[in-house]
Amino acid sequence: MNVAVDRSRAMSADLDTMLADMLNRGASDLHLATDALPAFRVRGKLFRDVAMGETSADWIATTLETLGGAYDVAAYRRAMAADFGITRHGMRFRINLFRHAGGDALAIRCLGAGAMGFAQLGLPPAVEGLTATRTGLVLVCGATGSGKSTTLAAMIDRINRTRADHILTIEDPVETLHEDQMGIVRQRELTTHTTDFASAIRSALREDPDVILVGEMRDLDTMRAALTAAETGHLVFSTLHTCDAAGAVRRLIGAFPANEQDAVRLRLSQSMRAVIAQHLLPTANGLGRVPAIELMLCTPAIGHMIRSNKLEQLYSAIEGGRALGMQTLEQSLAALHGDGWISRETAESVARDPEAFARLAG
Repeated sequence: MNVAVDRSRAMSADLDTMLADMLNRGASDLHLATDALPAFRVRGKLFRDVAMGETSADWIATTLETLGGAYDVAAYRRAMAADFGITRHGMRFRINLFRHAGGDALAIRCLGAGAMGFAQLGLPPAVEGLTATRTGLVLVCGATGSGKSTTLAAMIDRINRTRADHILTIEDPVETLHEDQMGIVRQRELTTHTTDFASAIRSALREDPDVILVGEMRDLDTMRAALTAAETGHLVFSTLHTCDAAGAVRRLIGAFPANEQDAVRLRLSQSMRAVIAQHLLPTANGLGRVPAIELMLCTPAIGHMIRSNKLEQLYSAIEGGRALGMQTLEQSLAALHGDGWISRETAESVARDPEAFARLAG
């Protein structure tokens, strides 16, 4: 993306003004770096505005000073990266601050004003139905930017509004702020309120939670702790960076040592409730994005496949589970294309099984 830049023109707007501009443009992300043009991601596409001028080293330094209370400055200097959240203009923003070859840079994502509704997000009814679950493990999977946190926020919001439960979230950083409704919500942030996910989950078991949200299962210790919490009468939500339901199960089992994997299969077959795998796709009219959802509900048959290590059969089980609300990615893509939400080219570009999609789409 080569852009001619007038080096004599420097950006004068402060960060709050930039965030307001981000909202006005409908941008999901904003990238700022020393001696670079601000870059906005709008409906999945990245572009730079030459007219705004570059962000100078002084501008970045001043901005970091204004944000100093939102993150641990000393920890950033040691680790050269920091994740934190801020609220501006009635919206929540997640900021990743990092050091690169050109100096300091910020990647800013707009998280919205609060949790959105299921219909507004375009999620299938069976996803909403999962909020009635009382125990077990629910995974939301997908690549970065696929809407995992947004889906989780909607589910936590629904539980908060409909159940007198204690909901405990452990996030890096806290993304959607939840106020007490019928339930009570306590939100913990890594580095600010706890040192790591695994120890926070173990602590949570002594804090009388009904529902635990683990922002991401990054390591084996976190997976162990989350699985234990799901087995001991809690409803646990978490995320994995996989793109399909069977891959999530495979990834989770494969993270454990080989001599533990048979036991983990048994534990998952008993405690897993669902896997939601998401792709966020541009709409056919170019004005927005819509999720394609693969949804696996852990029926006794699917539990048997997990326990017996017959993961290659999961796709067929999902495909045949439409009456229960399950759907494969290809079934979701065919429905979105048939309803005019996405183009055939978009659907074909993400289909895991293009032949299955072609059969369904006609």
